[in-house]
Amino acid sequence: MNAHQPPRPYTSYVYAYPHKTAYRPLPDRPALTGLWAGEPKDALSLYLHIPFCEVRCGFCNLFTRIGAPDELTTRYLDALDRQATAVRDALGDASPVRFATAAFGGGTPTYLTAGELERLCDIAERRMGADLRAVPLSVESSPATATADRLAVLADRGATRLSLGVQSFVEAEARAAVRPQRRADVEAALGRIRDSGVPVLNIDLIYGIDGQTESTWRHSLDAALAWRPEELYLYPLYIRPLTGLGRLGPAADRAWDEQRLRLYRYGRDHLLGHGYEQVSMRMFRRADAPPQGPDDHACQTDGMIGLGCGARSYTSSLHYSFDYAVDMREIRAIIDAYTATADFSRAEVGRRVDSGEARRRHLLQSLLQAEGMPLDGYAERFGSSPFADFPAELARFEALGWLDADAPAGLLRLSDEGLAHSDGLGPELFSSGVRAAMAAYEAK
Repeated sequence: MNAHQPPRPYTSYVYAYPHKTAYRPLPDRPALTGLWAGEPKDALSLYLHIPFCEVRCGFCNLFTRIGAPDELTTRYLDALDRQATAVRDALGDASPVRFATAAFGGGTPTYLTAGELERLCDIAERRMGADLRAVPLSVESSPATATADRLAVLADRGATRLSLGVQSFVEAEARAAVRPQRRADVEAALGRIRDSGVPVLNIDLIYGIDGQTESTWRHSLDAALAWRPEELYLYPLYIRPLTGLGRLGPAADRAWDEQRLRLYRYGRDHLLGHGYEQVSMRMFRRADAPPQGPDDHACQTDGMIGLGCGARSYTSSLHYSFDYAVDMREIRAIIDAYTATADFSRAEVGRRVDSGEARRRHLLQSLLQAEGMPLDGYAERFGSSPFADFPAELARFEALGWLDADAPAGLLRLSDEGLAHSDGLGPELFSSGVRAAMAAYEAK
C-alpha cells in the first residue's frame, strides 16, 4: 500500500487476531492437557457456539446453516457435551478453574427449543463448571426465535444480556439485505425481551444498505431508541465472497465507503446526543445502564474456551478451533463431521502466537476500544513500549490524525476520526505472516 494513501475505511472487521483464515491444520495435533497445563485459568471466558439459523441473511459470513433436519440439534448437543467433558478434563484441577464471563453465540442460539436451551445451560454449568447466575451471560437472538418460553429459560438460568439482530426497522432495507422480516414481528420480539426481565438489551443495526439514507437510518435509530436499549451496536454492511449479497454484484467502491462513513458519523452523533457513550466504533452503551455483573476477564491476557464447531479457544501460545467455511455445503459437512467426533482431546486447526503476535494482539484489542490503552500496562506485560515495537504503524496513524493528541499522559488512544476508521486501522497492524496466511487461504 502507498505510504501516503490512507487505507480504505472498511477493509475488515477485526474482532479477533489472528483472523481465522490464518489458521491451518496443526500437524502435531497437540493434546489440550498440555496446552492448558501452564495457563492461568482463574478468569476464563466461555463461549458456546450454535451454528443454526432459520434463514441466512444476505450479508452473513458466520459459520451457520439453515435449519437442522433429522434431529441434528440433538446430535450437535451430544457432541457439545462430549467436547465439554474432554475440555474440562484437560483443564485439570491442579490450579483453580473459574469462568468470569460466558456467551452463547452462533448462528442463532435461540434456534434451539426451550428444552434444548436448558441442556445448553447444563453443559456450561455441569460439564464446564461455569456459574451462569454469578457471571455476565450474553445470548444472541433473532426476532423470530425470541419466543417467551425460550426467553424464560434464559432469564431463569442467569442471562444478563440479550442481543437482538434487527439490522433495520425499514422493511424495504431488510429485504435489500436479504433479511426478510416484518416490523411488527421485530417490535413484538423486543417487547418479549423486555418482559423477560433480562437486564441488558442490545439491538444490532446495520448501515450501508443499498438505498439507505440519513432519513431512513434515523428512522431505524429512533425506532431502536424507543425501547431504551442498554446497548446498541452499529455495524457497517460488508459484502463477503460466497454470501448471498456477494453473488449479486462487485465489492464496495469509494462511493459506498463515503456512504457508510457518513451514516456512521450520523448514527454516532445521534446516539451521543441521546445519552449513550461510545465504547468502540461499533458499540454504544446507555450512560445509566446497569452493569451486567462482575467481569474480571481481560481479553488481551486471559484465556478463552470455545465449545462448538465454529468456536475458537485461546491460550497464550496457541489459538485453535475447527475447520472454517462460508459456503453452505462446506459448513454442513463440517457440522456433520463435528457431530460424529468421539475424541475432542486434541487441537486440530489453529495458529501459534509468539511474543511478537501477542504484542500486536494486545495493541489491537486495546487500541480499538474508545478508552484506549495505558502504556504502563503494555510495558508491564512486555517490558517495552508500543512506540518502540510498532514505530512505523503508530507514526502513520499519527500522520493520518487517528491518534488522540489530547489524551492524558500515559494513555494511547484513538481520536474520533481514528475510531471511525477502526476497520481500516486494525488490518494495518496485522503481521506479514498473518497477512500471507490470510491471502493464501482458499475461501470455501
